[in-house]
Amino acid sequence: MDLTHDPTGLPAVSLVIPALNEADNIGFVLDRIPKWVDEVLIVDGASTDDTVAVARRHRADVRVVVQSGKGKGDALRCGFEAATGDVIVMLDADGSTDPAEIPRFVAALRTGADFAKGSRFITGGGSVDISPHRQLGNRLLIALVNLLWGVSFTDLCYGYNAFWRRHLPQLQIESSGFEVETMLNIKAIKANLTVVEVASFESGRRNGASNLIARRDGLRVLRTILAEWIRPR
Repeated sequence: MDLTHDPTGLPAVSLVIPALNEADNIGFVLDRIPKWVDEVLIVDGASTDDTVAVARRHRADVRVVVQSGKGKGDALRCGFEAATGDVIVMLDADGSTDPAEIPRFVAALRTGADFAKGSRFITGGGSVDISPHRQLGNRLLIALVNLLWGVSFTDLCYGYNAFWRRHLPQLQIESSGFEVETMLNIKAIKANLTVVEVASFESGRRNGASNLIARRDGLRVLRTILAEWIRPR
């Protein structure tokens, strides 16, 4: 079903949530999604727990997309391809990103942005999850992106973002891991899209352990930045 023809003129919103073994967290997230969000897609990465069943109990209209490959980047690609709304919002399944902030991102798009990227490091944002060495690495990677592309981002490796679905051709994902957020940010810059930062507060993961490995994933982000710099526009 295509959700892009709302007679009120308001954009239809599709929420894409990658999930792998998040049965202990997904219900908390779904219960906090604003009622006016039109479409909620759980992209399941072959979970071995009750992630899908729990999601359906908490939100009967949830759409479950079976991930075709592995990794967060691949999950988001699958979700983007399945989304039908005017606006696509990315949200984490572990409870670290607050669904109550969705209106901020949609408002940024409705007032002129093409791509709204969450930032933990502007007024109104924050994090209880990022460690000092991860924050240092993030700052160095941000500085590199700002230098290479002449922008002034304050955050880079954060998964809370939103954009108009019509820009998907310019935002094609070509990575499978946690470097996907960096790739999307850079692709938005290279496509001359209007990028606006939105204040966001990152909570800690509610249950379980993160799949992120700081050193490994930091190096993947660095390689992504350099590859995008070398790649022709």
